[in-house]
Amino acid sequence: MKNYKDLLLKLENAVFPDFSNLENMMHGDMPGDKISIQSSHIEKASLVFPKLAQKLSTVFAQNPHCRAVISVCGGSGVGKSETASLLGEAFQRNGIGAYVLSGDNYPHRIPAQNDAERLRIFRVNGISGLVANGIYNTEIKETLKQLQEQDLDAAPSACDQYPWLAVYQKEGRKALSRYLGSAEELNFGELSHIIANFKQGASHLYLKRMGRTPLELWYDEVDVSEKNLLIIEWTHGNSDGFTGVDLPILLNSTPQETLEHRRSRNRDGAVDSPFVTMVLELEQGQLQAQAHKAAFIISKSGSLLSYQEYCQMMAQA
Repeated sequence: MKNYKDLLLKLENAVFPDFSNLENMMHGDMPGDKISIQSSHIEKASLVFPKLAQKLSTVFAQNPHCRAVISVCGGSGVGKSETASLLGEAFQRNGIGAYVLSGDNYPHRIPAQNDAERLRIFRVNGISGLVANGIYNTEIKETLKQLQEQDLDAAPSACDQYPWLAVYQKEGRKALSRYLGSAEELNFGELSHIIANFKQGASHLYLKRMGRTPLELWYDEVDVSEKNLLIIEWTHGNSDGFTGVDLPILLNSTPQETLEHRRSRNRDGAVDSPFVTMVLELEQGQLQAQAHKAAFIISKSGSLLSYQEYCQMMAQA
């Protein structure tokens, strides 16, 4: 098998590098992508690196081109980009070629349009639910419009004053959950095709680039002839929607840890809008449903968790 003995030797002798100097670090390929590596990210990457190297020897042996695909997934602010970049750089410095691919290039819509589509789905289906339940009337129409203008129509607390809003939120949330992380939102097929080509020994790949505007959409031809690892950093990196990932790594964060992190990123301590909070809760639920497939689960505090330990932690959160 091509280069397998050489790779095996490199894996056996792989050492996590000293990252005191972070200049010229590799990172994901999302346009404008910036990483801010902290000591916590280095700790997580160094924790999983030797165990990952051990498992990769088996994965490489099963591929005629000695190639493997790793994903680093998790919720908002958990350090996916930073951890994936550190792992990619660590393998690269040990002579094992790696490329870090950002899954955020693979929705069907640019971020602003996708955010708008998420909100549209929630609101359209919320109103339809009111109509279907025989609740909707002119007074509710006007009140709901005011709540929407104030971005309060997804706020659970508003249901105390407007009991009918619970039906609106339930139906809107149900439709939103079907859209988030689905093939309707994300181009899983294209990503599966890229992974298949990589594993089949392609020397070059055309990889998508998605910016913030409709005109910022293009493909770059990337030379992967010297790469043995494709590392996908993405919230949905452990999804059933696409195929080919050999070793998914879940960076876990409880809902409370996510909330605290997002608050800390705002100077005024402001919290997310009720709708954004709903989206994050639904994504958290999807991550939990997929967690059993993860090869490694790492807690926010930087500990390796068994799936049972993970379930216990989330049940207590």
